[in-house]
Amino acid sequence: MSNTDPRSGAERSYPLSHAGPDARFAESLVTSVAGVLVGYGYPRLDSSADRAALASALGAFLYYPLENRT
Repeated sequence: MSNTDPRSGAERSYPLSHAGPDARFAESLVTSVAGVLVGYGYPRLDSSADRAALASALGAFLYYPLENRT
């Protein structure tokens, strides 16, 4: 996969190369991102389903190229 966005021609930093577990991707990362969302006026993530969905979305952004998602 190339890290070039074909729409802009700019080099991309994400998604990251990923061959296994990443210690940086922890519950504390999800909690921190949830806190930022709340700070911008979005609702709190009170349900485990919402937290799981946020973790999944973060993982997709960080590690999986858009063109490989179905």
